[in-house]
Amino acid sequence: MIVIPRILVFAGSVRTGAFSGRTADVAQMELAMQGAEVTRISLADYPLPIMDEDLEKEKGVPENAQRLGRLIGSHDGLLIATPEYNGSIPPLLKNTIDWVSRVRKDGGRPVRPLAGKVAGLCSSSSGKFAGIRCINHLRAVLVRCQTEVVTPECSVQEGGNAFDEGGHFRDERLRQSMEHLCRTLIETSRLLSTRIEP
Repeated sequence: MIVIPRILVFAGSVRTGAFSGRTADVAQMELAMQGAEVTRISLADYPLPIMDEDLEKEKGVPENAQRLGRLIGSHDGLLIATPEYNGSIPPLLKNTIDWVSRVRKDGGRPVRPLAGKVAGLCSSSSGKFAGIRCINHLRAVLVRCQTEVVTPECSVQEGGNAFDEGGHFRDERLRQSMEHLCRTLIETSRLLSTRIEP
């Protein structure tokens, strides 16, 4: 019996041509090539208000956060590709995580979408630092949400020159980094997965 982990992939930016989106595309291809069942989404399809506890008290957790929570819950692992804003997590991504972390019930059933999930992280930037400051902050936030973040990561520097015409990494070191990250994410997700190929 072969366990086929389901991996949800998304970027922390929805800007057209964003390096994080292109990095997420590379991750999607690599995960699929290694045998995972991959779902690629855009956070643009799950718009959310700024996290506000008064709003939550008045109207509850927004439906799009609930939808995302269900989607995360139906997958064995996550791969998040993030840009870096002012040395840290972009507001779109942080706000999304904050709202999803507030999901506690689904149809009356207690849930915590991020707790116990496995995540792999990528970062990117236009400069030489490759978003490494942001990826460390993101790791800390997810661990606080009780997500198990795998150790390998893939950080893309000088994003404007990092991709070839086919959307793949030009640099062999980056290709190896992504391959290692995806393999570790799949193996770790497989250990915790009960999804078995028919």
